[in-house]
Amino acid sequence: MYEQVSHALLNDILDDLSHQVVCADLRHFYTRLGANFYAIHSLFSRLYGQRPDFKAQLTQLTERLARAYIARPEVLRVIDMEREENYNWFMSQEWVGMAFYLDGFAGDLKNLLQRLPYLQELGINMIHIMPILRCPDNASDGGYAVSDFRNLDPRVGNVEDIRLLSEAMRARGMLLTLDVVVNHTSNEHEWAQKAQAGNKTYQNFYYTFPNRDIPDMFEETLLEVFPETAPGNFTWNPKMSQWVMTVFNHYQWDLNYSNPSVFIEMLDIILFWANQGADILRLDAVAFLWKKIGTRSQNEREAHLILQLMKDCCQVVAPGTLFIAEAIVAPSEIVKYFGEDAIIAKECEIAYNATFMALLWDAVATKNAKLLNRGIKNLPTKLDRATWLNYIRCHDDIGLGFDDADIRACDYDPYAHRHFLIDWFTGNFKDSPARGRTFGFNHKTGDARIAGALASLAGLETALEANDEIAIKITIDLILMLHGMILSFGGIPLIWYGDEVGTLNDNSFLSDENKAGDMRWIHRPHLDWQRLAQRHESGSVEQRLFYGLKRMIMVRKNTPAFADFNNRELIDLINPHLFVFLRSHPTALSSSVLVVANFDATPQYLDLEEISANARGIFRYGQIQDLISGESPALFNQRIVIPPYHFYWLSNQFNNH
Repeated sequence: MYEQVSHALLNDILDDLSHQVVCADLRHFYTRLGANFYAIHSLFSRLYGQRPDFKAQLTQLTERLARAYIARPEVLRVIDMEREENYNWFMSQEWVGMAFYLDGFAGDLKNLLQRLPYLQELGINMIHIMPILRCPDNASDGGYAVSDFRNLDPRVGNVEDIRLLSEAMRARGMLLTLDVVVNHTSNEHEWAQKAQAGNKTYQNFYYTFPNRDIPDMFEETLLEVFPETAPGNFTWNPKMSQWVMTVFNHYQWDLNYSNPSVFIEMLDIILFWANQGADILRLDAVAFLWKKIGTRSQNEREAHLILQLMKDCCQVVAPGTLFIAEAIVAPSEIVKYFGEDAIIAKECEIAYNATFMALLWDAVATKNAKLLNRGIKNLPTKLDRATWLNYIRCHDDIGLGFDDADIRACDYDPYAHRHFLIDWFTGNFKDSPARGRTFGFNHKTGDARIAGALASLAGLETALEANDEIAIKITIDLILMLHGMILSFGGIPLIWYGDEVGTLNDNSFLSDENKAGDMRWIHRPHLDWQRLAQRHESGSVEQRLFYGLKRMIMVRKNTPAFADFNNRELIDLINPHLFVFLRSHPTALSSSVLVVANFDATPQYLDLEEISANARGIFRYGQIQDLISGESPALFNQRIVIPPYHFYWLSNQFNNH
């Protein structure tokens, strides 16, 4: 959009910039900057326009963009142009991801290169390496307390190793996802060290206060993220005699984004990692970016403006790089991190579907899909050019932040239901086979979250200890069904490392004093590659899970209806144990797929007369077929029987996969 004030300012900035930055060819940079500058100027004005140094700060921002563009390797610029032309490339059903801690999966970056064939064997073509930047050994929060944003933990490698990995992955058609922790730094970061030494410039990079007056006002409405281990949101720092805002842990200092210098530095870091070859950047804790007295300081409007500004700036330098919003908040808030409009309010192309994850676990415990169906029905519609990251487990805990109104609508009491779930997944409920642990217990409210490996939460650990073949089969079916849901729901499925072979709880963390207080390490395993080799042993648990999942991934990639274009219709049913939805092909109804899952321990039936007309349409032209098995399920009087903990991807297309 042309607008005189912003473009007059841009002309001044570019005139000044031309004397500082010399480059043979800045054509694409100038084109993109011109296209985005009105939005950049408008957003920067809303955030920082009241400051006397506004023009100087905006000039500094533009110079950083130019220098980042010049530093961008030519091979990445070519990819940028390809992705600009094919702008829906990431919506394809062909992407399947895996997330892992590098030390637990491969040890270091050089060894990861040797593990790429394993990932390709399963069908993985996108990886998310959990944070590997430098952190203090004894206070890292699993990599999220960064002491150096531009250098790696020397135990895993160096920046050159990242570039080599990115190059090797591009050759294999794989995407690389890296973390940028945008909300806070370690208290050992250079900025924090300078602040503690009395440097006022860097004290202004954080929220620091000489007494409790302002912190106490904040505390009236702020929530506690880790009430067990880090109560309160401020920490006294004796070196500078100041209270510092530390929302997550006492050693993680919240960055002050009301200071434009903070924004410029963090954007520069984002562009640095984009230039090392990251296809996707996961922005951590984005809901917390703006602090405001009298609020929870989560999901504030200014946090969205910051993300919009980051995205507009990234579009200038590295338009082929995507953002993931790590915002584990209510469904009505999560969708806002995509942006409210595809043009003037774009933010992150991808967001975690934490709601779907938690609802799946509710269905596992209750053996019905009542809350799952209701929660998905109330999940707001996302933007067309945005997609979910669907997962069953991740590095973090399972929160139970279901909407109370939804819980009551399912005839449950919210307080009692959450406590039932905690008891179920910790094995304290009668006949529960789960082996999870509580995490983040809040003594004030009685709330807690759940930690544990997928296989242990699903009951595999208990079944293996009992050597109960029936229970083992049931659990394998359940694990595969859960993966079947994230593979077909719509979005990018993200598998947690080890889940593909049924890795159990890893209690070794208890012997490490730096980890023993954080129960989440129970599901952050060090993989046993000898056990993973058993995936080739016919009939083993590892083989049944690995090859079952491999088959599902292959079918997904060859099923166009699973591409994510808001082409999912939830099917209302009388039977509460079934979760059923239709994935429609954008152009051919006959290529649509009906997804049916039974969360009960007994067989259930689906009455085809009960489903919607759109769904019935896929059965008009011939024999019904399950795309996974290639077989036709039993059908009698328009009723399909679904075995316990089983799912179907139903189509009338003959399976050639």
